[in-house]
Amino acid sequence: MTKTELIENIAEDIRIQHLRATNKADLAAFLDSLAAVTTRALLANDSVPLLGLGKLSTSQRAARSGRNPATGESIEIPARRVPHFSPSKMLKDAL
Repeated sequence: MTKTELIENIAEDIRIQHLRATNKADLAAFLDSLAAVTTRALLANDSVPLLGLGKLSTSQRAARSGRNPATGESIEIPARRVPHFSPSKMLKDAL
């Protein structure tokens, strides 16, 4: 799903629920703000709850050795922090 499709789906859901009308520009600004706030929180090693969906957090990946698929050469992959999503029980049950 693209960002435009997401905005259109949210706008349609708001219309179906007879909530206060929100234009697509406001929804796009909201999604941009959500991405910015989420990024800042994850950089600060905080978690971000997404009610009804789950929780975004970060986890640490240890350094490991790997193999370059093109050459077969062994390489060292450094340790790093990666985003992690934990789905909520409600989302798991829905799927």
